[in-house]
Amino acid sequence: MSAPREEGRSIRRIMAGVLVFQLGLCALLFLGDLGKGFSLPSRGPSAPGFDLPVSPGDQTRRYDPSELPNTGPGPSGPMPDRLVLEERDGGWRLTGRIAEGDAERIAARIETRQSAEAPPQDIWLNSPGGSVGDALALGRVIRDAGLTTRMGSKDVCLSACPYLFAAGVSRIADEDARIGVHQHYFGENTLLPAFTAVKSIQEGQGMVMNYLSEMGVDPMLMSHGLLTPPDQIYLLTQEELTRYTLVTEGA
Repeated sequence: MSAPREEGRSIRRIMAGVLVFQLGLCALLFLGDLGKGFSLPSRGPSAPGFDLPVSPGDQTRRYDPSELPNTGPGPSGPMPDRLVLEERDGGWRLTGRIAEGDAERIAARIETRQSAEAPPQDIWLNSPGGSVGDALALGRVIRDAGLTTRMGSKDVCLSACPYLFAAGVSRIADEDARIGVHQHYFGENTLLPAFTAVKSIQEGQGMVMNYLSEMGVDPMLMSHGLLTPPDQIYLLTQEELTRYTLVTEGA
């Protein structure tokens, strides 16, 4: 009888270990929801401030969208909490955080204007990112409209914003513009079983990879984002922007 009893104990230990793992992962996902992001613990040093110079191998910076100023034309101050679309100098200017529902709202204006005479050909971006789903949806509208995406000196395009930039039929960025990626937050995870939450994250990453390929951008661009926690941002060098075909022309 001792052998079956010992086998039963081993099975219970394995099941207990699996349960502890799932509970631990659930806790991480729950904490990620509280912080509006999910990442595994990092042992690396704290990233330096966003405004410090960037060089190859030293590209990770602290990321707090609330600290990023609006450096584009118009009033100075913090970035708008939602995307603001303006038509100026014959082109579009899209500024601010990407909030849920922005894709439908902004798309309606672009589609209406592009069907009129002499529509804008360029859309200038300055955004710290936000909703991934809205970025992908709006990006497809930008591509269907045949717009060229542009970034000027000091403009930023971070987190989900590079998916808007990737949508341009041509993609042009000033060498002083900053484009960065990191891990994304794909909706509510709280109280879901661990395997369900991880499945949702994987599906989201798959959608992004398919989208990048659809836009003619190398999906390996995501490799840097997957290794960078949500509270940090990996700023891409000019060489990387060209290698992944995110930028197609010089400024």
